[in-house]
Amino acid sequence: MNLRQIRYFCEVVDAGGGSAAAKRLFVAPTAISTQIALLEQNLGGELFDRSTRPMQLTSLGKFFYPRAKELLAQSSRLEEESRQVASGSGGWLGVGFIRSALFSLLPGVIKRYRIQHPEVHLDLVEALSEYQEEGLRQHRIDIGISRFIGQFERHADMQYDIIINDPFMAALPIDHPLAQHESFSLENFTQLPFILYPKDPRSPFGHKILSHLEEKDIRPLVSHEAIEIHTALALVGAGLGGTLVSASITPNNRRDVVFLPVEDIEISTTLVAVTRKGDTNPLLEKFISVLRYEAKEACSNL
Repeated sequence: MNLRQIRYFCEVVDAGGGSAAAKRLFVAPTAISTQIALLEQNLGGELFDRSTRPMQLTSLGKFFYPRAKELLAQSSRLEEESRQVASGSGGWLGVGFIRSALFSLLPGVIKRYRIQHPEVHLDLVEALSEYQEEGLRQHRIDIGISRFIGQFERHADMQYDIIINDPFMAALPIDHPLAQHESFSLENFTQLPFILYPKDPRSPFGHKILSHLEEKDIRPLVSHEAIEIHTALALVGAGLGGTLVSASITPNNRRDVVFLPVEDIEISTTLVAVTRKGDTNPLLEKFISVLRYEAKEACSNL
């Protein structure tokens, strides 16, 4: 199966017959028939019911047609974007990001970058920090926006650029008595149920928080485990407990949650831009520059 066969098939469907498709494509009708026959042989079934006039699509043809159209569209986009990259007039940048970045830096970064570089297509891929390096090695993404607590493992084939050191804040239901205070003590988690996130076997994020609490002889009741931070904050807003989040996500967040500085915590989070070591992509360098600018703006507003 090749793109020419797929294109010929779609043209027959769109034109309403082989002869009309041949005229559109400026080829002989026999060429159309031959390529579609080869395509059907490869697929193992007939795409057209040739006993009817005009020909109708078989069940296989009805299944194949919309997917073939999408494949042709993707092929066209790939060719166009590749030509832009080759000529230097455009490009593609794969950006992996953690969910919490949607609350803070990422919207501003995307908006500013697109204003400065409208010709660049940003392919946004949501992924936990622990999955982003895999995407980088597979060239699925060019940069990962990750978040870590304290020290984290650094691999020799990756470059790690610290974007922002982000302290923890307590997230509490707006109608909880503790929400009226100006700050929060970790000891309150002995009475307040704790909402743990993210719930993923490869992420140590939530368990590092619990380990720090245990070092202070604080063993909270984990009432719920959320897959990601959106869910965790929704559960907080519903009055089911409290949790700890990075300070940069707190502006313009949920109206049913109060965020308080934490008095007695010795750990914090770090937002890190992870890239392939030695990657000299100018589009990537410009993206990191915008990311740093937005991080500086965010820090000044905290």
